[in-house]
Amino acid sequence: MTKNKIIERNKKAYHDYFIDETYEAGIALQGNEVKSVRAGKVSLKESFARIDGEEVFLHNMHISPYTFGRVEEQDPRRTRKLLLRKMEIKRLIGKTKEKGYTLIPLKVYFSNNFVKIELGLARGKKLYDKRRTIAEKTAKREVERALREKVKSGK
Repeated sequence: MTKNKIIERNKKAYHDYFIDETYEAGIALQGNEVKSVRAGKVSLKESFARIDGEEVFLHNMHISPYTFGRVEEQDPRRTRKLLLRKMEIKRLIGKTKEKGYTLIPLKVYFSNNFVKIELGLARGKKLYDKRRTIAEKTAKREVERALREKVKSGK
């Protein structure tokens, strides 16, 4: 049984993009970065994945330096290699060549003591799509609130 401990979620990704497919990838980390991730010092804001040749790289993910480790000059926003199967990479190459698709990191988590990242194959939302999503969430929340009040008054 796998035990997943979520470290960081990219909440803005679901607001700005339609997520069509998700992929699980490992991350190649250096030195004390795993300890920083375990401490929750990760930020996925403004991060994205890009395919270069036959490899996938994660750009702009911020991992704060580990304070109790050796003092090493490492860029917290350095480009990190993502570990995917070759067939998944080939599928992603085909999908990202289509108009409007991009790779967005959705969450960082531990799976059996390995740091994993969930990538989403995403299409950008227009402003009217964002407004429609907000309106749907508001309507759903009001319906649930009305049902709760009806159940309370019925008892």
